[in-house]
Amino acid sequence: MKKHIIAAAVILNTLVISSCTKDFENLNTNPNLIEKVTPASLLTPTVYGMSTYFTVRSNDFTWQLMQVGLPNPSVALGIHRYDVSESAGNGTWNTTYRYLRNIREMEAAADAYQQPVYRAIAVTLKAYIGGILTDSFGDVPFSEALRAEENIEKPKFDTQQEIYTSLIQQLEQANMIYAEEGVMSGNDLLYNNNKANWRKFNNSLLMRMLLRVSKKPEFDSYNRINSMIADPAKYPVFTSNAEAAIVKITGIAPYDYAWSRRQDYVNATAMGEFFVNMLNDLEDPRRALFMTKASRIENGTAIDIGYKGIPSGHSGDASQFNYTPSTPNGDLMYPAAVGTEILEVMMSYAEVEFIKAEVALQTGNLAASKEAYEKAVTASITQWKNGQMPATYFMNEKASFNGTLEQIMNQKYLGLFFNDYQQWFEYRRTGFPKLPTTPFMIHDGVMPKRFMYHSDVRQFNPENYKIAADRIGGDHVMTKVWWEQ
Repeated sequence: MKKHIIAAAVILNTLVISSCTKDFENLNTNPNLIEKVTPASLLTPTVYGMSTYFTVRSNDFTWQLMQVGLPNPSVALGIHRYDVSESAGNGTWNTTYRYLRNIREMEAAADAYQQPVYRAIAVTLKAYIGGILTDSFGDVPFSEALRAEENIEKPKFDTQQEIYTSLIQQLEQANMIYAEEGVMSGNDLLYNNNKANWRKFNNSLLMRMLLRVSKKPEFDSYNRINSMIADPAKYPVFTSNAEAAIVKITGIAPYDYAWSRRQDYVNATAMGEFFVNMLNDLEDPRRALFMTKASRIENGTAIDIGYKGIPSGHSGDASQFNYTPSTPNGDLMYPAAVGTEILEVMMSYAEVEFIKAEVALQTGNLAASKEAYEKAVTASITQWKNGQMPATYFMNEKASFNGTLEQIMNQKYLGLFFNDYQQWFEYRRTGFPKLPTTPFMIHDGVMPKRFMYHSDVRQFNPENYKIAADRIGGDHVMTKVWWEQ
C-alpha cells in the first residue's frame, strides 16, 4: 500500500511540474521586446556612429598630417611633426570592428527577414568601413573576423589585395540587388529610405575603391571606371550634392554634434599655413566658412590681417609668430544655436567628379577631364552651408584647368576637407599635394604610411600577427600598404 502511495505522489508531482513549466517560456516572454534584431534598426546607429567618429578623427589626426589645422600651442613632437605613436590607430581599430559587427548582424537579419535591400546596404557600409580599416593598417583580419561564436578566436589576416578583391565583387553584386524590387522601412538618418541614393553611394564607393588600386594592373581600374561612367543606367553614381553621403546632424539628442562643446572644436587649434595659402591663392570662398581671420596687435589694437595660418612641423617656439592665426570657424561644426544643422561627410559628390577628372586625364580625354574638374570644384564649394560659387572662380590662373594631375589632386585635397582619412590616403596614393617639410619633422620629413596594429592583437593573436607583420614588411608606421607599392 505504501509503495502505491509513493508512486501516486511521484506521478502527481510530475504532472504538477509539467503543468507549471510547459508554458513557462511563453508566460515569461515580454511581448513588447523583439526577439531578433531587424536590419533597419542597425542602420542609423552605424551611420551616425561612423560619421561622427571620423569627423573628429579628421580634425585631430588628418588635419595635422595634411597641414590643414595644427595644435596651438604645440610644444611636444605631435602628429604634425610626423610623430605617429604606436597606439595612434587603436581607436580606429576598435571603432571600425565595432561597426563591422553591426554589419554582420545586419546581413544576418536581412536574410532572416528576407529583405535583400538591407543585405545590399550592409555591403555598402561594409565597403565604406572596411575600406577605411584596410587603408589605415594594410592587411587585417577580415574574412574570419568577428566570428568568435564559431570558435574562431584568432582570425587570420587577409591580405589587402584579398580584401579589395572581395569588397569590389560584393559592391558589384549589391548594385544588382538595389536594382531589384524591395522597399526600405525604419529610421534612416542618411537617406530617409531612398534606395536609389543608397545605390548611388554603393557605386560611388566602387569607383573610389577601383581608383585606389589603379596602380595594380590586374584590376584594370581606368577601363572599369570608364565603363561605369559610360553606363549610368547600370551604374548610377552621385550626380549632385543632394545625393551625396553627407549626414545632417542637428545637435539635438540622440544626434549630438561630434564635440561636446563648441570650445573643444575651436580652442587650441590654428589653421595650417599651407592649407590657408592654397585657399588664398584661389581667392576661395570657403575661407570664411572654414576659419576666422588672423590679427596682429599694433599700438594696442587688433588689426585684421586676413586669413593666415601657422607652418606645420615648426620648432615649437610660439614667439616666432607675432600674430594671432586663423582658427576654425565654430559655426561649421558647432553652431552657436544648438539645433542648427551641420554636415558630416562620408563621401561627397565632388569626390566622384574628381575621380572622373583623374580617369579622363589618365586616358587622354582632356575635355572630359576639364568638365569633371570644374564640376568637382563647384560641388566641393557648394556642398557646405552658405557655400557660394563665384562666377569668376575659374578665371583665376590658379583655378583655371591646366591639364595636370597635380592641379586635380590639389583641388581634391581641398574637397576632402573633413572627410575621415581620405586626404591622407590620396596623398599616399599620388604624392599630392606637395606638402612642405621642416627639419623638425621626424622620419626625415617622410609622411607615415599606416597605423601600427593594435597592441591587443600582438598579445592575443601573436601567430597570425607575426605572419601579417612579416608579410607586409614589418609592423611600422613607415611600411607601405599593398596598393601604395
